Amino acid sequence: MKYPIFLISLFLVFSVNSTYCQKKSNEKVVSYLIGDSTDVSTKTETGLLLMGGSTDVDSAMKWFLSKSGGGDILVLRASGSDGYNKYMFNLTPVNSIETLIIDSREKASLPEIEEKIKNAEAVFIAGGDQWNYVKYWKNTGVASAINHLLNTKKVPVGGTSAGLAILGQAYFSAEYDTITSEDALISPFSNKIAIGFGDFLASKFLQNIITDSHYTQRDRQGRHIVFMAKLMQNFDYKIVKGIGIDEKTAVCIDQNGIGKVFGENSAYFLQTVNKLPEEFSSQKPLTWLRNKKAIKAYKIAGSPTGNGSFKANNWTFKGGIQYFYYVKEGKLFQN
Repeated sequence: MKYPIFLISLFLVFSVNSTYCQKKSNEKVVSYLIGDSTDVSTKTETGLLLMGGSTDVDSAMKWFLSKSGGGDILVLRASGSDGYNKYMFNLTPVNSIETLIIDSREKASLPEIEEKIKNAEAVFIAGGDQWNYVKYWKNTGVASAINHLLNTKKVPVGGTSAGLAILGQAYFSAEYDTITSEDALISPFSNKIAIGFGDFLASKFLQNIITDSHYTQRDRQGRHIVFMAKLMQNFDYKIVKGIGIDEKTAVCIDQNGIGKVFGENSAYFLQTVNKLPEEFSSQKPLTWLRNKKAIKAYKIAGSPTGNGSFKANNWTFKGGIQYFYYVKEGKLFQN
């Protein structure tokens, strides 16, 4: 049977751009779909894709998509459009790529959205503003569904830039805007240093870890260290860890907790030495010396096929360079 051209056109439009509705609040989640809209179930593997922002790393993204077993991939956003759909779809054969724009708590609480995320074979959280992700998704069905994928269904989950920022057990929420390293080191009790811990997403490979992106390109090492100091003080943790990732770089962690670094630049793995800063107050800049070994760091350069190795379970490393950071009167030094 032949159908009029305008009916075929309508079908194609609605298969690409659709909505999920909640009748009571009249909220609509905008969806962009490419591929087959029929849900499939494939054999998946646990994996974490930690992307540092700017241009995505093709080889790391292929690694991530391959963990889905060719299933249905969801891209989650609180703003923007379908920029990842064609890019991902052309990298690796999968059943579908669908982007959901979830930009309110009402939308994040829709049962059909929670169920859709739980049914996915992979989820990738795009960049943007991480405070939108925290205020819209925390303590909703979206967060519950992502945690289900991380810990029960065991499928690949990833994020870039703001999407990376919320993947650690600890996270910089940016509730009061961003902050530079210079300002954080000088004013370590600034209200802009808004840190959450243990109340949002929960990967077993990112326990006691806070991430940061655009790392050396935006000189974020200093603020990252202040974040770690705040976690030690506010949540009484003796050992805090951090993963900082450069632009055009990604860390891929497999089902065994073993990670490699992909891309053009480097990733940085930080750990406190179990002692709070010597000077850590609202009146003075940060001083954290500890014999010039306050923060132990390990740098691994990326490569197209994945370089170096680290074990998330015991925080051991190969293929990189070890050194230390310390802070004196608001100035960061490397030893």
